[in-house]
Amino acid sequence: MAATPTRLLSSNRAGWAMAAPAVGLILLFIIVPFALAFGFSFTNQRLFSPNPTQWVGTANFEKLLGVSTLTLEPERDDSGAIVLDDDGQPKYPRLRGYTRNNPDYPHLQGKQEWFSFGWGDSRVYVLASDVVFMKALRNTFLFVLVVAPLQGGLALLLAVMINQKLRGINFFRTVYFMPVVVSIVVVSLLWRFIYDGDSGLLNNALGWLTFGAFPPVDWLGNPSTALPAIIAMSIWQAVGFHMVIWLAGLQSISPTLYEAANIEGASRLQAFRYVTWPGLRNTAVLVLIVITMQAFALFAQIDVMTKGGPVDSTQTMVFQAVERGYRKQDIAAGSVISVVLFLIVLTISLVQGYLTREKK
Repeated sequence: MAATPTRLLSSNRAGWAMAAPAVGLILLFIIVPFALAFGFSFTNQRLFSPNPTQWVGTANFEKLLGVSTLTLEPERDDSGAIVLDDDGQPKYPRLRGYTRNNPDYPHLQGKQEWFSFGWGDSRVYVLASDVVFMKALRNTFLFVLVVAPLQGGLALLLAVMINQKLRGINFFRTVYFMPVVVSIVVVSLLWRFIYDGDSGLLNNALGWLTFGAFPPVDWLGNPSTALPAIIAMSIWQAVGFHMVIWLAGLQSISPTLYEAANIEGASRLQAFRYVTWPGLRNTAVLVLIVITMQAFALFAQIDVMTKGGPVDSTQTMVFQAVERGYRKQDIAAGSVISVVLFLIVLTISLVQGYLTREKK
């Protein structure tokens, strides 16, 4: 018997009533804050500023994302030979002569060196209006590119290992998942002691294994090791969560498919390639998206362990947004970074959705 219009209307009302709290929370904590951030990004809004808020258009975005290049030839003496500095390297004109009050290079005004590289005898300087943000942008993408495949792959390996009917397997599932339920702040504090340069557990363990041949390393105080150390800790902390997702996908694959593969004489590697991996397609898409979103939201580890240092080597986009918008009370700068981050994540999500779509 078909449902009456009155019954359908009552069902729709009940559904909307159940969804109303979730919709309200999304509207209050996601949509409204983003709308305000988008509006503030076009102003010079600062808290506790005696100056009135003014509309500045895209000036904040230009200042944040402004990048230019400058190619300089080495200095030469009267005979045309290249002049060398005290270290025996080619000597180039001072960069400040081009970026400070030079009417011939107005587009370089106020920019600073981000990095440089040699090009023949010349040297190419990449200049940025906001070097700290560019470092944060680079570190964020580096974190995502390293964490996404390593964490996803390690989680899949653990899921395959514990997806066995063995005695005591639940113990290993609990051990692998335990770091997920611990607060990331607590985990960060713990690993800060592990990475301690004087008496940290990692240095002590490496020194003991090498009979004292391994010199102590200040893992979080060295610009070359600080970000890799945080990457390693982040992979360890969240791998159990993605392991559970992979495990759910593995257990949704019908055992009859493995029986058929076994009858056909397929090896374990062939069974994984032709049975397991195709059955994990949707799970892989979910894991990839979740890891990417979590990686772009990197903040707590940085705030607890390094505060963005040393020498800005662990700056990230979210940390910079909080640092400028909350701690420095520069609402406009924090809003611009939030909008840029949103556009980056949205673009990557759309690209991931397109590349992982099911082809007919």
